[in-house]
Formats: sequence, C-alpha cells, structure tokens
Amino acid sequence: MNKAYNFRLYPTKEQEVLLAKTFGCVRFVYNKMLEDRIEIYEKFKDDLEELKRQKQPTPANYKTEYEWLKEVDSLALANAQMNLQTAYNNFFRDKSVGFPKFKAKHRDKNSYTTNNVNNNIRIEDSKIKLPKIGFIKMKRHREIPSHQIIKSCTISKSPTGNYFVSILVEFVQNVQTISLKKENVVGLDFDMKNLYTDSQCIRADYPRFYRRALEKLAREQRKLSHCVKGSNNRRKQKLKVAKVHEEVANCRKDFLHKKSRELVNSYDAVVIEDLNMKAMSQCLNFGKSVNDNAWGMFTTFLKYKLENEGKLLVRIDKWFPSSKTCHYCGDINKDLQLSDREWTCPSCRCIIDRDYNASKNIRDEGLRLLGL
Repeated sequence: MNKAYNFRLYPTKEQEVLLAKTFGCVRFVYNKMLEDRIEIYEKFKDDLEELKRQKQPTPANYKTEYEWLKEVDSLALANAQMNLQTAYNNFFRDKSVGFPKFKAKHRDKNSYTTNNVNNNIRIEDSKIKLPKIGFIKMKRHREIPSHQIIKSCTISKSPTGNYFVSILVEFVQNVQTISLKKENVVGLDFDMKNLYTDSQCIRADYPRFYRRALEKLAREQRKLSHCVKGSNNRRKQKLKVAKVHEEVANCRKDFLHKKSRELVNSYDAVVIEDLNMKAMSQCLNFGKSVNDNAWGMFTTFLKYKLENEGKLLVRIDKWFPSSKTCHYCGDINKDLQLSDREWTCPSCRCIIDRDYNASKNIRDEGLRLLGL
C-alpha cells in the first residue's frame, strides 16, 4: 500500500532561494519539452511513421545550453518529464481532458517531486534531508513507522508563502476484512445545507465556512481590485486574500477529517449515492453550496479510512429514487419537487422528512447489494 504524510517546512533564506530556483527550473523544463513536442508534431504530422521514430525531448537535452539547470535536483526535472507524458496520455485517452497547457509562474502551483535514491531522502529528529537542499526544519507532528519505506517527496509552496512536504511511503499491510453486521451499516444522504443526513437521523451540521467568510473575502478582494498592478501594495493585498481562502480550506478539511473519523469508528460499512457533483453544481445553480460542502473530498477521506480498517464504502446508483420512495410502504412519489423538504405519502399518509427518508432507502439498497 501507499500512503502520504504531509508536514510543514521551515526553510532558511538560502534554502528558500534554492527552492524557488527548483520550482522555476521544473516549470521551464516542462514548458520547453511541451514546446519541442508540439514543434515535432507540426513538422511530421503528415508522416506518422516518421513521427513515431522521432525521439521525444528530455531534460538532459537542455543542460548544455542552459547550464543553470544543473544547480537543481535532476530527479525533479525527470519527474517534470513524467508529468508531461501523463498529461499527453490523459489527453489521448479522453479528449475532454484537454491538451497539455504551458505552466505560468503566477497561475500554477509551485511544486516539484523528487525520488528517494540511495537514502538521499531521510528524516532525522525534526529535520528532513532533501537532494541539493540539505536538511530542512520540519514540523514533525506525527511519526512515520519504521517499516514504511520512503519512495518520493513532493515539496510545494502555498499562495500564502508556506512550504510543505508530502512524503509518499510504501508498506505491506495485512488488513482483515471485518464480518459485516446489519446494525453496523449506515446510509448517508447528501444534504446541501448540513453536508449529510444519516439513517439514524443525525445531521452533520456543516458550518458552511465559505459562506461565513464571504463578507470578509468580498472586502479584501474589493481592496485588491483598487490596487495598481505590479505595486507593492497589490502584492500585500493578494497575500491577505490568499490567507482568507487558506483559512476556509483548512477549516473545511479539519471538519471533514473529524466527521469521517467519527463514522469510521462507529460503523463497519457506509452507503452513499454515486453523485456527479460537478453536474449538480452547474445544472442546478448550486455552485457555491456544492463546492463549499466538498462532498467529493469527504467521500475520499471516508474511503481510505474505511479501507485502512478493513471496512467498506458502498456506492449505489445515482438514479436510484431514494428521495421519492416512501421508506414505509415503498410507494414512489413521482410528483416530488426539489423544494419539497417534507412530504406526505399518497398511499400510507405518513409524513416524511425528505433527507432522513432518503438515507434510510440508501441504507436498505446498500444492505441489498451487500447481501444482508
């Protein structure tokens, strides 16, 4: 299995300069290789056989002309080549992904990946050693078990100027699948306001961090729009806007981690609908609410935490009529509207809470798929 650990870095001024050089060289090599590949294609696009025989550019091709590329980690440049190849493969697999784009200094994220070769990446006390950089001070808030082998590291810089390292480790884990019991299965229905409602009628009560920060964000962005481009004041104001966004993202991630951990500790299987959140945000004009909830991030957290303990995340078909089906009699209310949060079943006359009823039906469908 693979697992990543994320830590905060505190580089010195000299190390910050070398990290900035590495970010820039990785971006330069990526753009240069993309430019050359496009040029080769335009030259030989009418002769496919000759096009296949052409050698694709590598970072080594540019080190003679641009000697400053030798100052940074060569494995970081090699990973840039792999990232470009992945972008090409994704494009030819699915054209809707889009053709690889050139990286921009002030648009794309500053990051690079390097690999562990001959123990050139290692952790000692509260520091981590990186190729070409040396030992960097690190906030080691958790331990990496000794049996887990470091494979690679991704160093990144946030828009607020903070540095992080994501350490990818590889290990063998023998996880025994837990024997499922019917009473230890819960269903979750996506709730635009509360994040989710479960089949025990417990709601997540999501604080909606982005909505709460909208007024402050609008004020800071309004100040930014009045600043002169290229000025020092504009640079400072951009940092203030980035800090507001980072605070919202951190609060959201912390809340989702805690809620997913509560569910994993309480149940052996969690049943959810396989929803298309992107389509929901576009078609129903719920963009801000859907993105603020981060349902996709929540299900990702839920999935890997359940798998680590031998438990299951079950996805049911998104077209399953969970909201329209009465949990008590099974009748389907075809006239139910999205605005109806509570409705009365035409057959059994039960008064039904929309989200609680849907979560019960999702749980029952999950039990059927599990054979329980």
